[in-house]
Amino acid sequence: MSTLAVVRGRGGEAPEPLARSREEVERTEQFLTSEEARQLKHSDMEREIEERGRAVMREWMQAWLELQEPGETEEPVVDAEGSERTRKRAQSRELETIFGTLTLERTGYGTPGKESLHPLDGKLNLSVERYSLEVRRRAAEEAAKHSFAEAAKTLARYTGAHVPQRQLEELVQRAAVDFDDFYETRRQEGTGPPPGKPGSLMVITTDAKGVVMRKEDLRRATRKAAAKKEPKLRTRLTRGEKTGRKRMATVASVYTVRRHERTPEQVLEALARTAPKDGERPKRPRPEHKRVWASLEKEPHEVLEEAFHEALDRDFDRQLTWVSVVDGNEHQLKLLEALAKHYGVQLTIALDIIHVSEYLWKAGHAFAAEGSPELEAWVFERLGRILRGGASQVAAGMRRSATKRGLARDKRRPVDTCADYLLKYRAYLAYDRYLTAGMPIASGVIEGACRHLVKDRLAVTGARWRLRGAEAVLRLRALRSSGDFDAYWRFHEAREHERNHQARYADARLPAVTDPRKSRPKLVE
Repeated sequence: MSTLAVVRGRGGEAPEPLARSREEVERTEQFLTSEEARQLKHSDMEREIEERGRAVMREWMQAWLELQEPGETEEPVVDAEGSERTRKRAQSRELETIFGTLTLERTGYGTPGKESLHPLDGKLNLSVERYSLEVRRRAAEEAAKHSFAEAAKTLARYTGAHVPQRQLEELVQRAAVDFDDFYETRRQEGTGPPPGKPGSLMVITTDAKGVVMRKEDLRRATRKAAAKKEPKLRTRLTRGEKTGRKRMATVASVYTVRRHERTPEQVLEALARTAPKDGERPKRPRPEHKRVWASLEKEPHEVLEEAFHEALDRDFDRQLTWVSVVDGNEHQLKLLEALAKHYGVQLTIALDIIHVSEYLWKAGHAFAAEGSPELEAWVFERLGRILRGGASQVAAGMRRSATKRGLARDKRRPVDTCADYLLKYRAYLAYDRYLTAGMPIASGVIEGACRHLVKDRLAVTGARWRLRGAEAVLRLRALRSSGDFDAYWRFHEAREHERNHQARYADARLPAVTDPRKSRPKLVE
């Protein structure tokens, strides 16, 4: 296979592997000037050149592999147990690459009863399985965007690699194994996002989103509840039955942002989507160095603790103003307050104004008809008072109004619910102070993260996830959304080298491979 005979090709003499690629190029050039090519439409020629170009690249890649052979070492080969490997023999393997299937013949160093070591595999950092690391990278990126079936089709269509769906799922799971180590190493080395700019806000925000899971991967309490429910239909779940089939993914985001001072009137104009009365609406600053992630596997407190670690890396001296915007989930509030106390952070927690407005809209139906201008006016008048710091007065006023009108219990129930909500969370409704300080009061970032990270990919109709696969997809989507995928993949490849190659040799050091050029005949001019 790897005979390095000298053959003459176009452009001079070359080792035989390179000559094959030159021949492929010559065939393509001859085709371009042929009558067959002259009859093709532009799109047909694009596809033809793509296919022929991939064939040339496959020959180049194959030639490069053959030029590395035979992979013998300059020193003794000693395994991790301290045994010297003295038996040598040529062994071949196939590699599935983005250019197609390639073959490599290299020297294996063996001993009875043990798997051979291949120093050339280590030098080239080859995967232990058939699929190259670049195929694995592209499989990971595609599976983060689409279903596993669609990712397999995309790979086959746009590369020379063929990865069955089951194998692709396994590759994706392995692709995400270094997620936590990547961020922990970045934290220790101080190579993460730069510190926040003086005067900026450090924002931590969190939410949760349910994912329909296989029964065996539900949390214990949910699994027990699901076991007690008898489905209405044999073939599918009906409305409301999925609530006992979901595992909650905790979603978190950390970012810095410049202060953005607004008035209650400006907020109301933005909510009503009306033109500002005084000129143009102030441009809202964009989040900087935003990191988003989600986990089905970890408990909420673990995810939020990671968020505090991420924020402290960017503001170790606690010079920035820390803010959190949430939707009123009591467990999340308790966790945020406990972690802020634990890390000595003065954290301002604001309740999402959009969440508050939803309670007002429901309460307003007790006083005005659905879709009427009166309903809208009622909601926005009270929303304005809440934005000016009057949440308690609004709660008391709507209760008095319901009593004066003699509303029936069922009709006034949303009024009491809204009033209870405003009074219960009034400590987090100081919007007059938040707006003056330029703090965010809406959780658009985390809502978007829930939709993008979780819903858009994992809430596929009819899908029921296994925990490992869903967690891997969430990690890969988080890396892409945070702009960290390329840095992560370099880290992952280095970790793969350590696991698959260095760990198999004494002192985790690969023996040097002999330069194959030293034993090859020099080309004659």
